[in-house]
Amino acid sequence: MIERAGENAFDYTLHGGNGSIRMQWHFFDDSLLAVAVQTWELPPGAGEGRHTHDPDEQPLDELYLVLAGTGRMHVDDEIHDLSAGDSVLATAGTSHDLANTGPDLLRVLVVWGSPGTTDWSQFGTARAARQAREAGQRTSPMSSAQTDG
Repeated sequence: MIERAGENAFDYTLHGGNGSIRMQWHFFDDSLLAVAVQTWELPPGAGEGRHTHDPDEQPLDELYLVLAGTGRMHVDDEIHDLSAGDSVLATAGTSHDLANTGPDLLRVLVVWGSPGTTDWSQFGTARAARQAREAGQRTSPMSSAQTDG
């Protein structure tokens, strides 16, 4: 199954934000993953609007990964200037927003869903990720190749 860039995309204004965001909800109605996987394209000056997902009513965690462009994100009282490769986790109950602060299109992969846990320990990449975090390492993307999930 493949879904091409821009296939079934739509324009949407989120949370009273500025401008319209071009969205693609990847494999809507086809994926059984317990998360929504979307790509967003925000034109210069557009933003999703500051909002909070109530942890008692409808808890949602959102992971934002910048694919291209530059932006700014507020998460509670913190402000993060973002560029390609940066990611932000907005957990349920945090006040957050995302805005395009640059002159070019801001492309973001957004994954959101209900908080929960999964045991990934049987995968070599999970062990490597935990070791890297514990060691506080920063490595280049291709510095240590692994072959299993």
